[in-house]
This record gives sequence, structure tokens and C-alpha cells, in this order.
Amino acid sequence: MQVLELIIFAGLAGIVLYQLYSVLGRRVGRQPEDAPAAPARPGVVAPDRPAQPADEGVALSGLAAVKARDPGFDLSHFLNGAKSAYQMIVKAFAEGDRATLKNLLAPPVMASFDAVIAQRESEGRTETLEFLHPPRADLDKVELKAGDLARMTVRFLAEFRSRSKGPEGEAVDDRRTAELWTFERNLKSRDPNWMLVHVDAAEA
Repeated sequence: MQVLELIIFAGLAGIVLYQLYSVLGRRVGRQPEDAPAAPARPGVVAPDRPAQPADEGVALSGLAAVKARDPGFDLSHFLNGAKSAYQMIVKAFAEGDRATLKNLLAPPVMASFDAVIAQRESEGRTETLEFLHPPRADLDKVELKAGDLARMTVRFLAEFRSRSKGPEGEAVDDRRTAELWTFERNLKSRDPNWMLVHVDAAEA
């Protein structure tokens, strides 16, 4: 009798253990290893993913486009040259020096400057100008048009003293100006000079 009871209890124990194993041995619910990997931060590539190559079809713009067309372009050198051209042009315009202006201005700008000079001459007026401080030059905008035609807009801040003579006598005027000058050059041209193609007033 006892042997029979032991056999029965052993069988029941085997059944219970088998059921426990069936339940505990399964992956019930979400396991730690099932959790999704944390998303990589912007700009950081996950360790198990190779970095994607940059899109070679992206078009360059601004200074990057200019340097791509002309690797020797130097912004600091350009701004120093623009500052010198600005002083030269402003002085030549005040003094009516058409020969100097013709080498630095695009034809439409030259025509506008020449009209003002001619009017001043017809009124019997003369003018000279001196800068009180070196002008400030800051790059405002860069454009690349028609392939190799670059346009650089520079914002100038300047203080100068103007001395004028006319039928009513002499006058001295101290002025502070803010202007946007746009220079243009074909980057593939052998001529290193930039031509002034547009002038706009700016906020001081």
C-alpha cells in the first residue's frame, strides 16, 4: 500500500514539475533583451551601424561655392581690397576723377556717378574728401551666378569730412554713412579685380 501511494505521489510530483517547467521555461512578456535599443543622438552613429556617406549631389552655396570655383580665394584679402577700393572710389567721386572711376565701376554704375559729377560741374561746385577713420567692411552676402560669376556684397560704415566750394562759398560737412556695395568678378578670369556693380543705402 505504501509503495503504491509513493508511486502515485511520485507521478503527481512529476506532473506538477512538468507544468512548472512548461510555464517558467517560456519567455513570458517582454524580456530585458527585447527592449528596443535607445535611439542614437543626432549626428552620432550607433556602434552597430556603419556611417552613411554624404550625398555627393548636394549643391554648394555662398563662400563654399566661391572657394570651390576659386581655391585661392581668401576672404580677409578680399575685404582688405574692397576697403581700399571703397576709399578710392569715394574720393574719386568727390573729386570728379572719371579716369579712376572707369577702372573700378561697371558701366551702369559709372553712368550714374558721371551724371552726378556732370551736374556738380554745371553748378560750378568742387569737392574734396578725407576719411576721419578707416572704414569698416563686413561681408553681407555671397552669390554665385551663371557658373563662375561671383557677387560679394559688403557693408561699409565710414566717417569722413567733405569740403565743398560753390557760388555761395565754402562748406565743411562731417558725415557718417552706411552702404551696401556689391562687387562682381568672373572667378575664371585672369583679371583679379572686382568691379562695383551696385550700391544701396544701409542702416547705420
